[in-house]
Amino acid sequence: MELAGKRVAVVGLGASGIAAAKLCLSRGATVVGVDEKPLGALSPAARALSIEVKAQTEANFDDFDWIIVSPGVPTFEALAQAKCPCIGELELAFQARKHVAPVVAVGGTNGKSTVTSLVAALIEGSGKKVFAGGNLGEPWAAHCDEPVDVVVLEVSSFQMERLEQFRPDVAVLLNITDDHLDRYASFDDYANAKGNCFVRQTPKDLAVIPEDDPVCLKQAKRGKGRIVQFESVAPESIRLQGTHNARNAAAALAAIEPFGVSHEVAAHVLKNFEPLPHRMILVAEFDGVRWYDDSKGTNVGASVTALLGLREEKAVLIAGGRDKHGSYGPLTEAMKKKGRAAVVIGEAANHIEEALRDIVTVVHASSMDEAVRKAGELAMAGDAVLLSPACSSFDMFRDYKHRGDEFVHAVRALEAQQK
Repeated sequence: MELAGKRVAVVGLGASGIAAAKLCLSRGATVVGVDEKPLGALSPAARALSIEVKAQTEANFDDFDWIIVSPGVPTFEALAQAKCPCIGELELAFQARKHVAPVVAVGGTNGKSTVTSLVAALIEGSGKKVFAGGNLGEPWAAHCDEPVDVVVLEVSSFQMERLEQFRPDVAVLLNITDDHLDRYASFDDYANAKGNCFVRQTPKDLAVIPEDDPVCLKQAKRGKGRIVQFESVAPESIRLQGTHNARNAAAALAAIEPFGVSHEVAAHVLKNFEPLPHRMILVAEFDGVRWYDDSKGTNVGASVTALLGLREEKAVLIAGGRDKHGSYGPLTEAMKKKGRAAVVIGEAANHIEEALRDIVTVVHASSMDEAVRKAGELAMAGDAVLLSPACSSFDMFRDYKHRGDEFVHAVRALEAQQK
C-alpha cells in the first residue's frame, strides 16, 4: 500500500483513528482528521497529532486518495457519497504492514476477548512471539510493523465492515446473537458483517466455528477455508468459570492447530489461564451466596450464556442499561431455568421487567449500590448473584469496566457490613 504523498482522511479520532493517522503519517501521507467532536474536546493524544481536524458536518472527501474509518463511526452522508477507497483501520494495517505474519482473527458476539487472549497465551506458551490486539487492547495499526511470529486479533462486526484484502489464516466465529441492532438494519446484516472475515479465505486457511450452528456455518461457507467445528473441553481441565468457557477453550484449541502447540503446553496454559476482568469473575462469597461480575455481558446472548453456565441452581440477576433494540425473549427462557429474581437498572429497566415479571420477582434500583443491596435481600443460601446486564453501560457509567468496578465496590461494602 503506497501512502507517500497521498492525502488521507481519518474519520474518528479515538484509539483506532489515532493509530491509523500515525501509521499514515509515518508513511509520508498528508492526514486530515474528521471527528464529531471539536478539536478542543479531543483527547490529548489526538491533539498531539498536530493535523488539521474538521467536523463531520464540514467534511468534503472529494480531494482525498484514501479514507480510513474508525470502527465506532457509522456511515454518514458525506462518507456515503465519497468516491475514493474507504477502508477501516484493521484493513489499513493489513495492507500497509511491513512485517507479514500469520493472522488469527477471532470474532463472535460473545467470548471473543477471552478466546483472543487464550489463543495468544497458547501460542506464546510454545515459545513464539505474538501480537494480540485489535478490538481488544491496542489497535493493530499501532503495531503492524513489529516483527512477530503470529498476529492474534479480536475483530468486531464494525471492523469487518470495510474490507478489501483482509484474509486471516485462521478465522474464528464463536457465535452470532442479537447485538448492535441500533446500528444494523437487521440481524442478517449484522451476521454478514461478522462473517466477512471468511470471505477471502483459501483452502490453505482455517475457518473455526461451533458444531451444530447453522448461522455460523453459513457465514464460514462464504469463503473457501477448511472448516473445523468445535464442541467443548472438560470443564475441570480449565481454570475459567462457566460451561461457556469450556466451549471457548475448545475454540482456542481448534484455532492453534497450524502453530504446533504441544498437548503438554496447551494443558498447562488452560489450567493456569486467568479470566479477563468483568467476565464471570467470582467477586465474593458470603452468607452462602456467590457474587459474580459479568459486566462485559453487554447483550442478551452474553447474559443468557452467563446464566446457563452458572454452577448454582438459582441466581438473582442484575440487568439493565442502554437498550440495544434486541429481543429479551432468550433471557426470559434462561430465567425460567435459573432465575430466583431480577434487579433492573438503567434505561432498559422497564423493558426487562416486562419480559421477566411473569417469571420471577422483579425490583427496580436507581444505583449500583441499591441494586446490590436489593439482590442480597432476594438471594437465598446456595444462590448466585450475577451482574450480567444484557445492555450497554453508557446511560449510567463510563463503560462496562466502570460498571463492573462499581459492582465490586458495592459487593465488598455489603460483605463488610455482614461481618
